[in-house]
Amino acid sequence: MLRPSLLILALSLSLTACQKGGKESKTASASASAQATLQVTQEDYFVVENNALASGPVITGSIQPERKADLRAEVSAIVMQVLKENGEAVRKGDLLARLDDTSFRDQLGSSEQAARAAQQTLDQAERQLERLKTLRASGMTSMQALEDAEIRRNNAQSELVAAKARNVAARQQLQRTEIRAPFDGIVSERKVSNGDTAQIGKEIMKVIDPSSLRFQGLVSAESVSVLKAGQSVSFRINGYDQQFIGKVRRVDPAANATTRQVEVLVDFVGSNQPRVSGLYAEGRIEAGSTQALTVLSSALIRDGDKTFVWAIQDGLLKRAAIIVGERDVRRGDYAVASGLKIGDKVLRQPMSTFKEGSKVVLTASAGAAAPTAAPVVPAAAPASTAVTGK
Repeated sequence: MLRPSLLILALSLSLTACQKGGKESKTASASASAQATLQVTQEDYFVVENNALASGPVITGSIQPERKADLRAEVSAIVMQVLKENGEAVRKGDLLARLDDTSFRDQLGSSEQAARAAQQTLDQAERQLERLKTLRASGMTSMQALEDAEIRRNNAQSELVAAKARNVAARQQLQRTEIRAPFDGIVSERKVSNGDTAQIGKEIMKVIDPSSLRFQGLVSAESVSVLKAGQSVSFRINGYDQQFIGKVRRVDPAANATTRQVEVLVDFVGSNQPRVSGLYAEGRIEAGSTQALTVLSSALIRDGDKTFVWAIQDGLLKRAAIIVGERDVRRGDYAVASGLKIGDKVLRQPMSTFKEGSKVVLTASAGAAAPTAAPVVPAAAPASTAVTGK
């Protein structure tokens, strides 16, 4: 709606009832008219002119994070504690959930004892081998005894290596009972509660990085030839009453086998970004630009398959039928195929109360100086007189 302070509709009705005779009375009634005067400021209309009209293929898809992690159980155990809820911010390394680690601690303790025993066995075998080498040098032992000592030392070394490996595996199993954040982000979905049984592969939580959101869209295969990295993209996201700007990062070299559409990855430009992932988005890739007359979308009046605008021509309000073409992907303006010419004045936001042929007076804006607005006062005066009855 036009602002009341900027648009004043003055209705001047003057009826002359002269009782001088039958014919004179009919003539006076026939001359009675309703004259509407519309006062319009510069903020209420725009001038039609040539503008660059961006064009390109439509892209549809959803907003997805580049960094996301589906944290799953790597051991089978009971969920003992869940420390983070949906929407909570986490730092890299923060503990998110803890599984029952009783049996894994026992396994770790057993493996550590086995590693110590293997180390002692190796130390003893090496001392025995050194003694036999000394005795063999003096001829007091046989070569067979020396070889047997070397075999026992080698076996002890192998057992120590195996024991250390089992110890490392047991320690890793124990660490896997603690589910930790892999990076700074937000918990997007919690899958378990205290007391649940977590089998290997069961999803525990999802963590996303909200600062890494991007637009993952699909484009018809017919438009692949005009797509390239670096092109600007204008799109809207479901749930946000604003337009977002992005830039094509990558065009997938392979089309989807089912839909035959091509995936296009779009990065956000600037700090204007959503904070929620998974939302539907739709827009257009700016693959080209042409010069055309344009009109604001808010100025259009749709009536079936016809389109009209309220134009100001020779000081009168006129309902002009136009034909619109493509829509600009950046501003939302429409190209005008016919019905308007350069320099025409069109009201930005038409009202349903407008009448064809109403007089239009261009006035200064509310913040302008009084002398500039002074010439408009006489136009509004008759309306005031008619309404108040003075």
